Amino acid sequence: MSSDSFDDLQTNNIFLVPHVVGRSKCIAKIAFSAGSTILSNSSFADVLLPSEKSHRCDYCHHLSGSDSLKRCTGCASFYYCDPTCQSMHWKSGHRKICGLYNSYTSASSFQALEEHKKMDALLLSSLIAHATLLVDANERNSDENTAFLTFQALLPGPMAASAPPICPKHSFPAEVIQELYSRFENNNFSIHSHFKTYAHGIFPIASRLFNHSCMPNAAVKFILRVHKPVKLEVVALRAISKGDEICIPYIDPALLQTRTTIFDLTYGFTCCCPSCNVVRAIGMIPEPPKGQVEFQAVCKRLREFVEVMRLSPFSTGDDSLFPRDLACVLHESFISTLSEHFSAASHDGQYEVAMESSKSLSAFYQLIYPPNYPQIGLHILEKAKTCWNHLVRSSTYTMSIVTELERSLVAAREVFTVIGLEGDPDNGPVAEISILSDAKKSL
Repeated sequence: MSSDSFDDLQTNNIFLVPHVVGRSKCIAKIAFSAGSTILSNSSFADVLLPSEKSHRCDYCHHLSGSDSLKRCTGCASFYYCDPTCQSMHWKSGHRKICGLYNSYTSASSFQALEEHKKMDALLLSSLIAHATLLVDANERNSDENTAFLTFQALLPGPMAASAPPICPKHSFPAEVIQELYSRFENNNFSIHSHFKTYAHGIFPIASRLFNHSCMPNAAVKFILRVHKPVKLEVVALRAISKGDEICIPYIDPALLQTRTTIFDLTYGFTCCCPSCNVVRAIGMIPEPPKGQVEFQAVCKRLREFVEVMRLSPFSTGDDSLFPRDLACVLHESFISTLSEHFSAASHDGQYEVAMESSKSLSAFYQLIYPPNYPQIGLHILEKAKTCWNHLVRSSTYTMSIVTELERSLVAAREVFTVIGLEGDPDNGPVAEISILSDAKKSL
């Protein structure tokens, strides 16, 4: 579905139905197979992270370098692939910002903001610049105006922070600016390439349609296109039946301890998905053991449980199926410690140790994430890289390692076939899988 029009979305493959106590639910009007694109929605406003400035085009986000990107001759603070991208960005709002940008960002009122508030201020400025052009052009019936009105109609976040100073001159009353800003915290997408955030953006239609689940049946990815704004796509992670609600994750489902606080402070709701129901039933989550032997014993117990697990308790919501002696794996320090063990062993060439940590990580991901979730594929790919590095570093190797490499590449490819291409086109997981697959043929 390519239209950004909210009315069109109502009559195609998805539709909204009222919820008893909360937001409307987005319901599948047809059946979707895994990997199907449910929604395609271009950015209404976006800004690059400071670390990405001069490395990416400020319009289409193409990754390049300061030597090849063309700097705006007006403000010298924005970079473009070529005159086409510069012209498109100018027309979409930069002309309202260009002459004021440097004095705005150097002002004490802007410099006093926390770093994440500076990003909010820049994104709000971009949104207002774009909206001002729509008002000036009297484009009341355009898809872009529909997107802006949709953003205005979104539910505000629970935090009542004052709007930061903004850059462009505009005719919006102060209360409208405040209303728009109140929707930022809970309707602000982190734009990522290969699942690494490089920008923030506003996608009003996507914000309006999809509720959250910690066990989602769909996920968000971003498509970069030359001379066009970044596009958000919602992709089915598994088969979705006609009549099912379509949900996406607002945060990483692995944030098992802090998710409730994030939902409360940022989004203003209590998540009642199966995963959260299990976490609430477990109650206080104990810390994992500090000793290496005890920690490894927990990892072994986790692997044994997942091996015989038919369905994850976190997908069914049945907390009686989750062993309480494994409650410590839900502590957020467990996954961070385990990831560190895997990374360190892989880097140091300790293949056997890395593989043991990898098995435990895979078990954790199978427990917490839905099938085909991107993090599952990313870890399997890292395991494949570890296998390959061991093969090329060792003077001898066994066929078991080659077999593990082959299995990992097949499993990773299955996940990313569902996710599909995303982010920067010249690299990323799909390209890495192809490179490793070709290299394996030389063994």
